[in-house]
Parts: sequence; structure tokens; C-alpha cells
Amino acid sequence: MASAAPCGVTRQTSHLSATHSTGQFGGHALADTTGLKLPAHFSAIVVADLKAKARHLVVTNKGLIYVKLAKPKAGKGILVLAAQPDGSARVVGGFGNYGGTGIYLKNGYLYASSNNAVYRYQLDAAGKVLQPDQPQTIVTGLVMGRQHETKSIVLDNDGHIYVNIGSPLNSCQTEDRKPGSMGIPGCPLLDSAGGIWQFKADQLNQSYGQGVRYATGLRNVVGLDWNQTNNTLFVMQHGRDQLHDLFPQYYDEKTSSLIPAECMYMLHKGDNAGFPYIYYDQFKKAQMLAPEYGGDGKKEVTGKYIDPIVAFPGHMAPNGLLFYKGTQFPQKYRNGAFIAFHGSWNRTPEKQGGYLVAFVPFKNGKPDGPWEVFADNFAGTDDILSPRQAKYRPCGLAEGPDGSLYVTDDVKGRIYKISYHN
Repeated sequence: MASAAPCGVTRQTSHLSATHSTGQFGGHALADTTGLKLPAHFSAIVVADLKAKARHLVVTNKGLIYVKLAKPKAGKGILVLAAQPDGSARVVGGFGNYGGTGIYLKNGYLYASSNNAVYRYQLDAAGKVLQPDQPQTIVTGLVMGRQHETKSIVLDNDGHIYVNIGSPLNSCQTEDRKPGSMGIPGCPLLDSAGGIWQFKADQLNQSYGQGVRYATGLRNVVGLDWNQTNNTLFVMQHGRDQLHDLFPQYYDEKTSSLIPAECMYMLHKGDNAGFPYIYYDQFKKAQMLAPEYGGDGKKEVTGKYIDPIVAFPGHMAPNGLLFYKGTQFPQKYRNGAFIAFHGSWNRTPEKQGGYLVAFVPFKNGKPDGPWEVFADNFAGTDDILSPRQAKYRPCGLAEGPDGSLYVTDDVKGRIYKISYHN
């Protein structure tokens, strides 16, 4: 099924300035020492340094912060933080003996995922978990490969939970990541991975086989969110790697460092985004036949797969997606999308890219203008040749009860809070 042509593929850089103001939180001032570059009248503080790989997070309406860790710290895979008078946040508890990425709040429950299961915990009126050592199991047996194994989650308004099942292969080659290896005919892995699966949010002990393959042809989705304006699922796909390394006869190093695009998709049940048969070229604004399946960097595909609604530069690794519902930020941000880009590793000979939070304005549930950089300089330098040089890498996004934006880093476990001040 083909969609309308994509929009918003041109990057528009916002007016950036390093902020050094102080914000008022709980009657005390905590200075902005983050070094982040933000639009005018925005400032950021570091609320916590967890010294752990902080992935996605949520903030309750009472201000409690729940952070999912990629690997448990002291046996705890979910940390609980409470705000302090100076604006910082202190770890006040932890639970869950499993690592993972996904975490979500809905209808009085905290949902969290490991790399092969989804659990939930009932909350009390103050947003505290009632029985942290007795999670309810929602789904078990989720497919997990040696890459793209994380399970991001989101819930809709009709009792469903959506789970990313990433492809265990880069591009469905017969021999993964081997130069010249062609694609497996029919790519059978799509029967169990490479898409979004839907389960019932309130039914316990579901097996993987009880899920519905809601959408397919998605290599790996880490950032996803439910758009309340049009009641629709939106996801950010990690595009495929190594076009030059695997097929140097068709792609030079520079081309391979820039494509394919990192894509935002608006998904409906039954949609197919085309992985591994195609990739999206943001310069040609076209779906291109993958070299594993007969492509040569020039052959386009039309009318068979959905188009992205926004196409970003390649290899920036979108790990977080959040639709802003608050009122603290100016009107232009209302109902728009924030995306946390974790940062690239394979843009040689170009500098590595990403390591920022971007923003896409939305109107009536669809993009309404080009994307722009919202928060930058998490890496601490513009001259990144390897991700190891990045001090911090954005991963998860959450909105606080006051409308502030929280951002996690999964290198050192830093948590930022970004606020607007007139």
C-alpha cells in the first residue's frame, strides 16, 4: 500500500545558543551547566547521573521518575527517582531484575519490557508501584536476536500494547553483513521479526504467538509513540547499514555514509514499510531497491510500500519519540514530535552525526513543516569520528507534569530536564 509523498525531509536548523541561565525549581535555583545548545528562553539542568545505561523513562503526574536500564544495576532494572528541592532527582528505590528498554504509563499501570517479555506493575494514587517484586506478566517468548534485540513499547487508547520486534539481521542476507551476500528469498524472518506486534494490554501470560503482526517491513524501531491527536501509531526506524561495505560496486563511501534515511512512519494495521527489499533515499525522495534483492543504487520501487512521513539524515539512530502534550513550551511545540538521536557509528569518511534531540512541528496529526534541531551538544564536540568520543548520547524522552522535557543518556546514565522560561 503506497502513501502520499513524504514531507519535511529538509533540515531546518533552529536558532541555537548555549544557555547558562538558571531555572527555578521548588523555590531553589539549579544552574544550567549542561553545555547544551537550545533555542532562546530554554535552559537545561542535570537532574541525575545514574552511572548506568539509562534507556527509556516515564514521569508520573506526581513527579516520580521511572528509568529503564539496559542492564540491571545492583540487581535493579528499573530505578525510581524523586525530585529534590534544588531541582535534582534522587534514586529512592528500584525493582525488576531484568534489563531492557521499554517503559510506559497507562491507566494506573507501569508497563516495562525486557528483551523477550513485557510486564506491568499496578500503581497507587501517588504513582508508586504497589508490588514491585510481583510483576504481572503480559507477554513472554518475544523473539530476540544478537542485534536489534530491544523491545520498545507503547499503548493505544483501546486496550492494546505495541511491541517492536527488530530484525536480527542487517538486511536479510544469506550471510549477514558479508560483502556480496544476496538476500534470502522471501525473507522468512518477517514472519516473526522486522515489525510491530500488537497484544492485549490487560491480558496476562500471552505467548508471542498470540500477538498480531500489526505492521511489517521495519528493520528496527526503538523510538515510538501514540499520537493522541489522530489516534495513530508513529515509529522511528533505524535504517540499514553498510551499503558500501557490502556492495562497493554500487555505492562509494560518501554515499553510504549519508543514506539511507532514518524514517518516521505513521502506521496503520497491515502497513508494510518495505524492509529488507527497499531503503529510502532522502535525496532522491524515493524508495530504492536494496542491492541484496537486485538493486544497484538506481532502481526505484513505487506503489508497493508506504512512504515515510519524515526522512532524516542517515545513520543518526533515532532512539526516542515523544509527542508533546504540555503547555509550558510555546505554541509551536504543542502536539509536535521530539526525536532523540543516539548518534551514528558508520558515517566514515564523514563525521559521525546525531547526538541531538530534533523537533518536527505537527498539525492535525501530521507534520507541518521541516524538522529542526532542538537540543544539541550532548556529545560535547562537533568533531566526532567515533561514538566513543561522545560524552553523552540521547536515548529516551518523557514529559514531566509541568511540561518540561526529560532526556536520558545511555552512556553514563545522565538525565536532563529541559524547561522554557519567558
